Amino acid sequence: MNEELKNSPIADFDWDAYEKGETRRDKSYEELEKTYDASLGNFKDKDVTEGTVISINKREVVVNIGAKSDGIIPFNEFRYNPDLKVGDTVEVYVENQEDKKGQLILSHKKARAAKSWDRVNEALEKDEIIKGYIKCRTKGGMIVDVFGIEAFLPGSQIDVKPIRDYDVFVGKTMEFKVVKINQDYRNVVVSHKALIEAELEQQKKEIIAKLEKGQVLEGTVKNITSYGVFIDLGGVDGLIHITDLSWGRVNNPADVVEPDQKLNVVILDFDDEKKRIALGLKQLLPHPWEQLDPNLKVGDKVTGKVVVMYDYGAFVEVAPGVEGLIHVSEMSWSQHLRSAQDFMKVGDTVEAQILALDREERKMSLGIKQLKEDPWENIETKYPVGSKHEAKVRNFTNFGVFVELEEGVDGLIHISDLSWTKKVKHPSEFTQIGAPIEVVVLEIDKENRRLSLGHKQLEQNPWDVFETVFTVGSIHEGVITELLDRGAVINLQPYGVEGFATPKHLVKEDGTSAKQDEKLEFKVIEFNKDAKRIILSHSRIFEDEQKGEARKARKAERKANAEEAAPATAVEKTTLGDISALAALKEQMEKSDE
Repeated sequence: MNEELKNSPIADFDWDAYEKGETRRDKSYEELEKTYDASLGNFKDKDVTEGTVISINKREVVVNIGAKSDGIIPFNEFRYNPDLKVGDTVEVYVENQEDKKGQLILSHKKARAAKSWDRVNEALEKDEIIKGYIKCRTKGGMIVDVFGIEAFLPGSQIDVKPIRDYDVFVGKTMEFKVVKINQDYRNVVVSHKALIEAELEQQKKEIIAKLEKGQVLEGTVKNITSYGVFIDLGGVDGLIHITDLSWGRVNNPADVVEPDQKLNVVILDFDDEKKRIALGLKQLLPHPWEQLDPNLKVGDKVTGKVVVMYDYGAFVEVAPGVEGLIHVSEMSWSQHLRSAQDFMKVGDTVEAQILALDREERKMSLGIKQLKEDPWENIETKYPVGSKHEAKVRNFTNFGVFVELEEGVDGLIHISDLSWTKKVKHPSEFTQIGAPIEVVVLEIDKENRRLSLGHKQLEQNPWDVFETVFTVGSIHEGVITELLDRGAVINLQPYGVEGFATPKHLVKEDGTSAKQDEKLEFKVIEFNKDAKRIILSHSRIFEDEQKGEARKARKAERKANAEEAAPATAVEKTTLGDISALAALKEQMEKSDE
């Protein structure tokens, strides 16, 4: 823009003629027009030039670029610069020197955009501080107008402390640094946090240099995590670990402090190199064990809240910061191995008795079963020998069944006491876990808390009757229920008692062996009441019959032979000695036949 042409008067202008009203000019209109045009700026459409702000209102900014008329630019094109004022020089883009209304059309936004990419790259290279206007929120951060380019401001780069409300920044003009440019996609990332980190780093060094263990400082809750709370100590952060928030158990740090809360903390430890500062909050309060009622003693009852559970027990807070352990073995008189969760859960209020108290070690053992009567105290009265009861099957072993008569009172039914007649190989063949079962108390061992129980004793011993039924030599009908290498198990119907036969006694008359589930007749060849054993034989039935018939045949043959020999010896003199000898011989032969 030529300031001399703009401000200097025409040297040969006839002022006297002008004052007299004479309008005749020495120069032609064309010459005057050329002179006027020469006084205007030398620019054309789509040029970028500079202009001066001559007025501002809420809607428009009027800019003079030395043209025939002033240009009007919408005010929102300058919203990135809230400090704009009359007299400022601004860049403008000439869209049209003269529209249909003769108006000069300018754009500040396009002027900025024309050179914005070069300016952004230059700002990154020179690490310059630039201004930007925050237009709106977006996923993960904000959109910032920088030189007319939409740049991305990540949420983590707005400030050194976490931002909870992004909306408060919309519409603000702030200073930034360009931290990243993607030349291929023309993406620009800016940061406001980078401007203050260098200053904060220096502040951190100064603060850490003055720190001392045990020093109490005021801080502000900056961030709450699952493992602790970060505290802003005025430029440097420290961490209160969750275990240092309270003398009591803390499940969630948010239950103790809240964001932006100011509180006093004590320095527990710090690291100059890594700039880590460990803080404590509970250390500013007296230890709860020191405030525990001095009159509290073993045997006293206390009430508390279950704060944490494990399989082996529960920790109960009986006073703020004072906990006692109820071991699972102290929750019930029952001796069954169970989980503490079967008795209580976190949040339950329980009453317990103090079993052990160590103030120096700050340990307390509690029990809840002690508040109930020990069922073994009067066991002889409640469960005398010979009494009958209903129990619940709790567990199996190879040698018997463990049952529970009531909580804390268990007993064992030996496998031999399950049935009079059935040979039980494993208790699972006879009953099942959780099933009810009738029992008789056989023996009490109070010292070891054991009961010997029986089930078969509920009925009279049938072997007293079997002794008269299954006599040796008697024959009974039976069914083979199990075939083994050493023999077969036979169910003697209808008595339900079982007998046993070896393989040689299972051979049938046709020479074949008896099979599974086959019904046959069996002869008792052995009966032992004490051992509850019946030995049977099927083969012996037809074998004995054959022997009997053979004996009859031999007797008949001997008799016939004797009758044939009688006439020949009739003339012989028979003496008393001969008769005696024959009688003895006959008796001997008969015995041999048997």
